[in-house]
Amino acid sequence: MRAAVFHAAHDIRIENVDEPTEIGPGDVLLRPFWCGICGTDLHEYAAGPIVIPTQAHPLTHAAAPQILGHEFSAEVIEVGSGVSTVAPGQRVSVMPILACGVCYYCQRGLGHLCVDMACVGLSFAWGGIAELAVVPATHVFALPDELDEVQGALVEPTAVAAYGVDSAGVRPGDTVLITGAGPIGALAAVYAGSLGARVFISEVNPVRAALARSLDVGEVLDPSSVDVVEVLRDATGGIGVDQVVECSGNERALQTALDAVRSSGRITQTGLHTRPATIDPMILAQREITYNGTWCYRLTDWPRIIGLIADRGLPVEKVVTGRIDAVDLVQKGFDVLLSPKGEQVKVLVNAR
Repeated sequence: MRAAVFHAAHDIRIENVDEPTEIGPGDVLLRPFWCGICGTDLHEYAAGPIVIPTQAHPLTHAAAPQILGHEFSAEVIEVGSGVSTVAPGQRVSVMPILACGVCYYCQRGLGHLCVDMACVGLSFAWGGIAELAVVPATHVFALPDELDEVQGALVEPTAVAAYGVDSAGVRPGDTVLITGAGPIGALAAVYAGSLGARVFISEVNPVRAALARSLDVGEVLDPSSVDVVEVLRDATGGIGVDQVVECSGNERALQTALDAVRSSGRITQTGLHTRPATIDPMILAQREITYNGTWCYRLTDWPRIIGLIADRGLPVEKVVTGRIDAVDLVQKGFDVLLSPKGEQVKVLVNAR
C-alpha cells in the first residue's frame, strides 16, 4: 500500500509498504480520508528526527523510518474481536496520543504529559498519510452526520487550540488577543469567539491575516503597520486585554503579549518556540501576570471537541487553504508550508 514515510530531514518518500496483516482484539483497521500536515511534521522534515525516535520507542517500540500523519479522519474497515464502540463503515476521528497509563502523570489524569508519550504518525507503527492504518479502538471516535471528513481531520488541531483558550480562562465578555493566525491561532480565535469573547488577532503575514479576516470572529491587526498594544489599550479603556493566547512561537509576539495584557491577566503559551525567548520576569511580578504553557490537549477531550464543532457549527474547515494528493506531499505540502512566502496556512493530504 502507499504511505508517506519519514526517513530523515528533507527525506520523506511516498513508497509502498506492507499492508497490516493482523488486527489485535482491541484494535481497528482504518482507511484514512484526510490528514493534516502539522507544525510538528514540518519541524521533523526541516531538522529531524526530533520527536520521531531513531531507536525503539519505550512504549510502542517504533523507530524511523516512520509513516507520517497524526491529524486524520478515517473510515473503519475492520474491528478486533473485543471492539464494540465502533463498527465497519463508520467515519471516525483519531486521537493520536498514546500514554503508558501507569506513570505519575497518567495516574493523575495528565496522560498528555506521560513520561513515555507516543503519537500515531510520529512514534507508532502507523500513521494517517497512508492507505491503511491500525490504531487502538480507544483512540477513535465516531463522527456525527453533521461533520464531514475534512472537519473530522481538524478535530486534533482544534483540540490544541481549545486547550490553549481554556487554559487562559477565557469567559464570555472577556477581551482576548490571539498572536499568530496560523492554523492553531485561527482555530483559537474561532473557539474564543464562540465562547462570547471579544477577539483581536495579531498577524503580519498577509495570507494568514486575510484568512483570519474571513473567519469574521474579530479585528485583525498587522503589527508591522499598527501599534498593537496601543490599539488594544484604546479598545479597553487603557487597561489591556484580559487574556492572550500566544500561538506564533515568536519572541516579538510574546513581548507584545506581555505589554498588551492587563494587570492580573493571563498569557497562555500555545505556539511552540523553537529557540529561547527573553522576557523580563519583573513584569510578571509587578503586574501579577500569569504566564503558563500548554502541551497538546487533554486526552479525554475528543467527544467534547467533536460536539463543539457539530453543535456550535464552528467553521473549522475554513482554516484549510490547500488539499493535495499524497504524491504531491513534499512539493505542494512541506516545501510550500516552509516557504518564507507563507502562501498556504493549512494543507490536508488525501492518502487514498
